[in-house]
Amino acid sequence: MADSGAEKKRVVVIGGGVAGSLIARSLQDEANVTLVDMKEFFEMPWAALRSMCDPSFAKRAVFSHSEYLPRGKVVTSAATDITETEVVTAKGDRVAYDFAVIATGHSETGAFTKDEKFTQYQADHETIKSAKSILVIGGGQTGVELAAEIAVDYPDKKVTIVHRGSMLLEFIGETASNKVVHWLKQRKVDIILGQSVDVNNAKDGVYKTSGGQTIDAECHFICTGKPIGSGWLKETVLKDCLDIHGRLMVDSNLKVKGRNNVFGIGDITDIPELKLGYLAQRHAGIATKNIKLLMKNANDNNLNVYKPALPLSLIALGKREAVAQFYCISCIGRLPGMIKSGDLYVGRTRKQLGLLSE
Repeated sequence: MADSGAEKKRVVVIGGGVAGSLIARSLQDEANVTLVDMKEFFEMPWAALRSMCDPSFAKRAVFSHSEYLPRGKVVTSAATDITETEVVTAKGDRVAYDFAVIATGHSETGAFTKDEKFTQYQADHETIKSAKSILVIGGGQTGVELAAEIAVDYPDKKVTIVHRGSMLLEFIGETASNKVVHWLKQRKVDIILGQSVDVNNAKDGVYKTSGGQTIDAECHFICTGKPIGSGWLKETVLKDCLDIHGRLMVDSNLKVKGRNNVFGIGDITDIPELKLGYLAQRHAGIATKNIKLLMKNANDNNLNVYKPALPLSLIALGKREAVAQFYCISCIGRLPGMIKSGDLYVGRTRKQLGLLSE
């Protein structure tokens, strides 16, 4: 705990996703924490696809920031600027900081309140439930997990994946990818690789691929990558801290390059590793420790070092199965499914944020 006789430092966390929520929660007793986020709630992204097929699942995976941040302040607005001393929001708030943490991950659109999010999940569920044929655009983790959820819950529906790349799940390696393809085809999922779809040209439920193939589908879901959430930084004092891809450059202590009191964590960073939830949580843990050290001694040079993680991937395939990849070793089925697919880490994540796992 911080010395009760000294005034607490002001920490502003920009972004209430996986990394931002955890560091805000972890610092709320030692500092005056303000969380700036465009939405009023936290959502576990790895539970979103399950929630589309089963909206009741979202009740545990989506909750207000205030629930896990009772001793912090929440500003519900997008950040538009950061100066040497303040974070400025779209609503005109000017929030002063001693330490700032940038955790804006990927750009988000859509729901801003819990009710809006639950309504969105219910609408997606009704769309999936009523459609006989479904097109999934994108064969990365999001697209594969959504197709798997649908194939398991609704085995009579016709599901098609169209993916621009030459293989599904490029990041996990060819052997694991081939196992997933086999698993999907066993469940009658069609897979079209090396092609894309322009949904704006679809007509009467008929979609045409870049290769000239036609696909009949009553609905579609776009599961391609989202832009990095760094656009708001491009005209700020941190504009030179972005690499050519728009990622925020950080050092081994997770401080933004050239800054001693601004940290970058989560998917927005240029750390050379897969952008996964559990790694964003690791970032938050290291940055929390370093901010606590610097609050006690601004000149502390003995900070914790973040080391990029070993390549471990787990992709859920419905409620019971999954595929796991660790280095060159991969396995698929119930064993990896026992690690992830049942609860999708919802109970563990709630516990990390100080909430009941119910």
